[in-house]
Amino acid sequence: MSDTPVDADEVRHVAELARVDLDEDEVEEFATQFADILEYFDALDEVPEVDREDELVNVMRPDEVREGLTQDEALSNAEETEDGYFKGPRVS
Repeated sequence: MSDTPVDADEVRHVAELARVDLDEDEVEEFATQFADILEYFDALDEVPEVDREDELVNVMRPDEVREGLTQDEALSNAEETEDGYFKGPRVS
């Protein structure tokens, strides 16, 4: 386990932020899992640094203007549209 154990209150706090309801068994399980995850991050501190290249080269292709979809083509598979736009579910 990690040097900084994750306690149940921290798990409950993260669950509240994520709007996830956890029972006490799940809180204990996630506390263990979070501690394991933090241990993996601690292991990253032990990875040696390597020299980097002074000049990095962009390996991406250049942007090229190409013909795109028409508005009707883009909306053709949409579940729901409104006034020529995609319509998504209402967010609280």
